[in-house]
Amino acid sequence: QVQLVESGGGLVQAGGSLRLSCVISTRTFDNNPVGWFRQAPGVEREFVAAFSWSGGILYYADSVKGRFTISRDNAKNTVYLQMNSLKPEDTAVYYCAVRTFGATATSEQGYGYWGQGTQVTVSS
Repeated sequence: QVQLVESGGGLVQAGGSLRLSCVISTRTFDNNPVGWFRQAPGVEREFVAAFSWSGGILYYADSVKGRFTISRDNAKNTVYLQMNSLKPEDTAVYYCAVRTFGATATSEQGYGYWGQGTQVTVSS
């Protein structure tokens, strides 16, 4: 059974940085895109960042472009989300997910496996 485990969340002041990690328990999905989503209280889960199927294109939500960077290290089965210049509106539970079908990187529907999430809180 595939497991995705996120870590790296926490409490940070506005303008600070965090790096989230997502460890995937199997090498089966080395060639599958991985994405990050987030959900704030009372709000639907939203797309943050993801790889294309080829890995050559990176997708970002407009709200995080220029501040967040997604990367992966297949040797470590790990995907990262580097978050800089954090804002209070970035406060949310952040989830990583493996895309198993579909062509739309920004849609949850194509992601078949999800982690349990890690809380990020940005204070003003």
